[in-house]
Amino acid sequence: MPLLRLHEVSKRFRGLQALQGVSCSVEEQEIFGLIGPNGAGKTTLFNVISGVYPPDGGTVEFQSADVTGLRPHQMCLRGVARTFQIVKPFGNLSVLENVKVGAFARVTDHRAATKRAQEVLELVGLREKEGQRAGDLTVSDQRRLEVARALATGPKLLLLDEVFAGLNPSEVDEVMDLVRRVRQSGLTIFMIEHLMRALMRLSDRVMVLHHGRKIAEGTPAEVARDPQVVEAYLGEVMLLA
Repeated sequence: MPLLRLHEVSKRFRGLQALQGVSCSVEEQEIFGLIGPNGAGKTTLFNVISGVYPPDGGTVEFQSADVTGLRPHQMCLRGVARTFQIVKPFGNLSVLENVKVGAFARVTDHRAATKRAQEVLELVGLREKEGQRAGDLTVSDQRRLEVARALATGPKLLLLDEVFAGLNPSEVDEVMDLVRRVRQSGLTIFMIEHLMRALMRLSDRVMVLHHGRKIAEGTPAEVARDPQVVEAYLGEVMLLA
């Protein structure tokens, strides 16, 4: 059984149909990519999965259980964590304290939370900076911190929303390595990304949204050759590159 399954998920905001009957499944320890033009419904889909918005139609299944309409804290306890496109660390707290906030989703003891946070910081490459003020980190390190806070909650599925935004080419390569390490640790990753070089190299499969509808799904090579995708999205990306 897939770890995550969406069936005919729809979401409307007054006159805007943000999602229209979106169905897909994500297998365990897979990296599943999501692309599409701005306004295609990508972040809305993440918000439905993570419990920020209840869908107007369709179902969300996680580990074979119907979790449609559960709230974010309930989805977190089920094992779904996410990062956000705009990072917002607790700037006046230390790096370690930021990650301990996530760890307290699973533990109540400060020592256990500290241990969990330090293990995660080691994984993301921030252990040596655990005492630094989070607001003083570079953009790249704040992205790592965002991932660390999510990992500290003990997820089975990690939703990454444009984790490469604002990074230079060398930083992109470093975060790509981080994403691979996270997958190798046993997690499943569902990621939204506009940086095609990174997404196509990392993803096992890719889904494409356009005006809230799924227009393609397959391997990166299959999606890149799909005429609908080229017309709706990849042509635009190439023009902007």
